[in-house]
Amino acid sequence: MAVADAAGRGRPQRRRLRRSPRASDEQVQRARGPMDLTFLVLVLILLSVGLIMLFSASYAYSYYYEGNSFYYITRQLIFAGLGVVGMLVVSRIDYHILHRFALLIFLAAVALLLIVLIVPSREDAKRWLNLGFTTFQPSELAKFAVVVIFAHLISLNHDRMKNPRYGVWPFLGILGVVAGLMLLEPHLSGTILILAIGVVMMFVGGTDIRWFMLGGGLLVGVVVVAVLVPGAVPYAMSRLQYWIDPFSDPQGAGYQTIQSLYAIGSGGLLGVGIGNSRQKHLYLPEPQNDFIFAVVCEELGFVGAAIIILLFVLLVWRGYVIAMRSADRFGSMLAVGLITQVGVQTVLNIAVVSNTNPNTGISLPFFSYGGTALVMLLGQMGVVLSVSRQTSLEKE
Repeated sequence: MAVADAAGRGRPQRRRLRRSPRASDEQVQRARGPMDLTFLVLVLILLSVGLIMLFSASYAYSYYYEGNSFYYITRQLIFAGLGVVGMLVVSRIDYHILHRFALLIFLAAVALLLIVLIVPSREDAKRWLNLGFTTFQPSELAKFAVVVIFAHLISLNHDRMKNPRYGVWPFLGILGVVAGLMLLEPHLSGTILILAIGVVMMFVGGTDIRWFMLGGGLLVGVVVVAVLVPGAVPYAMSRLQYWIDPFSDPQGAGYQTIQSLYAIGSGGLLGVGIGNSRQKHLYLPEPQNDFIFAVVCEELGFVGAAIIILLFVLLVWRGYVIAMRSADRFGSMLAVGLITQVGVQTVLNIAVVSNTNPNTGISLPFFSYGGTALVMLLGQMGVVLSVSRQTSLEKE
């Protein structure tokens, strides 16, 4: 006993606390420490592989349409560098600052979603704001804003989430405003993604399970009506038709999906090798963007594609570990929302490329071309790293 007392004298007797659902924010104190290196390394690996594959997928398309094989990769490298710097800077800022500005961030996102509706359309959609040197999709900020405002509300009302006044109606109102504005663009894939993020955060935050059962029933009803009632949702029905049978219009609406499936099938087990894709030579539309994973499958094969999917799985897993170890509910919900965005977006993109889902036009995180989207994504990963710097310690 004497030896033990001597060894322990002068050191604070603190231990890590696995936060229970009943622990309040006042019952824990935050310990600042180093960022989660595992999460950081996974982000950098995915970013590096993504840049390599972007160059491979884009140089033929870039040369033909831009007159410069390095057009896309040069711009993406610049934004990647800015994004990494931004990620590291954000990781050192206390994420609780978002708690104070949650409403302002949300209102700014809504304002941009309104502004984008009055600007000239591009490719039959109003999704982009021209910044001169690049374009920006307000939907990227909207995803982040929804995560922040949901985390803010859940942390304030964590003990009242079973009450629909606090755990249902405010969140449905927020999702209704954002989803409604995005459907006007139209931006179906972004709408689906934001709704999925919101549902996951509400579920983790403690909303009564009965509301999810009711929502699921309503969704099934809408799908049944769309399928059985001719002309009820013509836009959705055309997407479903070409999803079920893309060869019904091989030179039109089904062309991109068909070329994507050709690319995936050509890859086989080990792929044709980096740089050797045939489909990227103006057969597969937009190979540097939404359908870049098809080129990945063709050049790296099943094995390479599986490794990349595993990296995404590890990133999402590590993000949820950070969420569970967070110092408070706000940080936990931030991490849950931001990493859910990456996971759901990855699943949706791969599902579209492989024709498991109808073509909704959604990018692959860290891989698809898009400078401002990449900077936003890396900044959000910086927020997760900021959360990882603060863990729960039991008060003495």
